[in-house]
Amino acid sequence: MKNLSLLLSCFLYFSAFAQGNLPNQDPPNIVLIFMDDLGYGDLEAYGGYPQQTPHLNALAASGMRFTNFYAAQAVCSASRAALLTGCYPNRLGISGALMPWSTTALNPEEETLATLAKKKGYQTGMIGKWHLGAKVPYLPTSYGFDSYFGLPYSNDMWPVGFDGKPITDTADRKYKYPQLFLIEDNDPVIPIRTLEDQAQLTHLYTQRAVKFIEQHKEDPFFLYLAHSMPHVPIAVSDPYKNKTGAGLFADLMTEIDDSIGEVMAALTKNGLSQNTLVIFTSDNGPWLTFGNHAGSSGGLREGKGSAWEGGVRVPCIVSLPGVIPAGTIANQLATTMDILPTLAALIDAPLPVQKIDGVNILPLLQQVTDTSPRDHFVYYYDANSLKAIRQGKWKLVFPHTSQTYLNTQRGNDGFPGVYKSMEVPLALYDLSTDPDELVDLAPSHPAIVASLTALADHYRLTLGDDLTKQTGTEKRPAAKID
Repeated sequence: MKNLSLLLSCFLYFSAFAQGNLPNQDPPNIVLIFMDDLGYGDLEAYGGYPQQTPHLNALAASGMRFTNFYAAQAVCSASRAALLTGCYPNRLGISGALMPWSTTALNPEEETLATLAKKKGYQTGMIGKWHLGAKVPYLPTSYGFDSYFGLPYSNDMWPVGFDGKPITDTADRKYKYPQLFLIEDNDPVIPIRTLEDQAQLTHLYTQRAVKFIEQHKEDPFFLYLAHSMPHVPIAVSDPYKNKTGAGLFADLMTEIDDSIGEVMAALTKNGLSQNTLVIFTSDNGPWLTFGNHAGSSGGLREGKGSAWEGGVRVPCIVSLPGVIPAGTIANQLATTMDILPTLAALIDAPLPVQKIDGVNILPLLQQVTDTSPRDHFVYYYDANSLKAIRQGKWKLVFPHTSQTYLNTQRGNDGFPGVYKSMEVPLALYDLSTDPDELVDLAPSHPAIVASLTALADHYRLTLGDDLTKQTGTEKRPAAKID
């Protein structure tokens, strides 16, 4: 009887964890750090070299490091829409990287991570790159954030050339960009006119993050820190110039790593480190055409701007002491879309009313079971092209046209290289043994090809597919800007 009571107690305890009800613990604070164009091979914990990232090493040692974690698409706005809403971005009518003059924005009717946290009494703040609408009322304060400080879109969307000089040639495509400003809530406050101005971004964001933590240490808070770099143009503040001797990118990674260290130190200083969930990940893989100013996909194929693994598989580290076992590695499939339902479970918030694509991976984080909550992942790109699907170790790539960095001339020192495209045939890859997607196994596994094709057909029906000319029955409209 005694053993039965003990067994029942353990069952109830772990059931509470799986549902997000943390026994005898206040609601956790949440710090979500989202990098821009950080590659799978850019962190020391993922084999990155020559840069050293000791603070991120410590974060990984305190929690869980994912090896099969995906951004929804390998491009800025689409990836960010997916993170905040738990949806494939094409479900929401968002694709590509929105321009400053774009007439499309994330629909404010979509529920976001911030709006869910607000329902549970959280203080919410965003710092950094937004890129889901460039003007009021499509800035973060319309999407559940109490405060905002950052850039409205990518830091290369400015009337400045790759050499750092203002554009005067009206025929140059960059001439049409408006003046770039840092925005405070809804108002432009600080112009970003030079590379030296760019060099202050990581430092300014870090200062604001630390200030937010100190201001809200008495209340549960959700902080979304979306760094603008290592998206080009890259630059570092004075203490980090030539600090590593390994080039500007390594210097930048040192400053980014120290930024994480300052955020973690602020949590410790204010007695919050043991009850704060910290998530660190990236919006997509490296922009390889920029050569020595780009990072590494860590041996995965290609990078940003494609449906290959180097474009969408990204580093992810998650830490919450006492809940997520320290020093663990998750090889199961997971995505940025899974963060929303996982946080909802963790803080006992209701899920969005409208359909989402994310799944709750809290049991995986806690290692309550050895199962994988996410069964599969579909690789959309361009406007709405279903280019591949993954289930388990298998990835089926459908015929399509892809950007490629193979056999291209890469740029250097801030200048881009030459872009090329290639025609991609149907192919099946075993990612457990072939992460660089070189060996086509489709001819020897026709049953797997048929099964994955049938699964993809469901998404073609519901979300559409430009490659097969299907519109989709479950898509929701983006906001239209006047």
